[in-house]
Amino acid sequence: MPDQSAKLAATPVSITDERSVHVSGLLQVPSSPRACYVFAHSAGAGMTHPFMAAIAEGLAARGIATLRYQFPYIERGAKRPDPPQLAHATVRAAVAGAARALPDLPLIAGGKSFGGRMTSQAQAIAPLPGIRGLAFLGFPLHPAGKPSSERAAHLSAVHIPMLFLQGTRDPLAALELIEPLCRALGERATLQLFADADHSFHVPARSGRTDVDVREALLDALSAWIATAITAPWPGQ
Repeated sequence: MPDQSAKLAATPVSITDERSVHVSGLLQVPSSPRACYVFAHSAGAGMTHPFMAAIAEGLAARGIATLRYQFPYIERGAKRPDPPQLAHATVRAAVAGAARALPDLPLIAGGKSFGGRMTSQAQAIAPLPGIRGLAFLGFPLHPAGKPSSERAAHLSAVHIPMLFLQGTRDPLAALELIEPLCRALGERATLQLFADADHSFHVPARSGRTDVDVREALLDALSAWIATAITAPWPGQ
């Protein structure tokens, strides 16, 4: 069982590259960590959103460090997400920052919704150094009400393990699309479904479970998959 006796404080850090990126981050490192998750936020909320904080705290209780970070538009107080090129550069800067801060730990990257998709796009364009796998917390496969798999076309160019944590009521990832997508990706993809959960992993009262119940199950699944991803044979990059 995870140790929930005390919350672990996150340390503010700066994430930069040589060109366009200068953003804030939060590094949360438990004692004796076994991996670090480089954790990007969704389009509508930054790294301090309660969901982001809860995931970071839950992973810390399970022996996994996290580096949360902002995309530049959030730093500016804007609502429109950055162009993909800038978002990809931010992902790369965050991965490099995690490697510098925790050089002895294996790294996993990904994030919530938009942040996960920007991470997978960056990985598809050019492998992120040192990343052992990608974990998506609600992959945004298509806009609400417009089912399509076009946003997943780049995933065929990702050649490391991928974990898809998805709610069965997610309006941005219809089950009839996300399930065959993961099957087509073969052994690279693991799909974990959470019954009755939406894109935010909220469940209705009639489900008999609470959002906390779902989040704990999500954290257990994510932690177990990370343990497998960091110990599996890996050719490096």
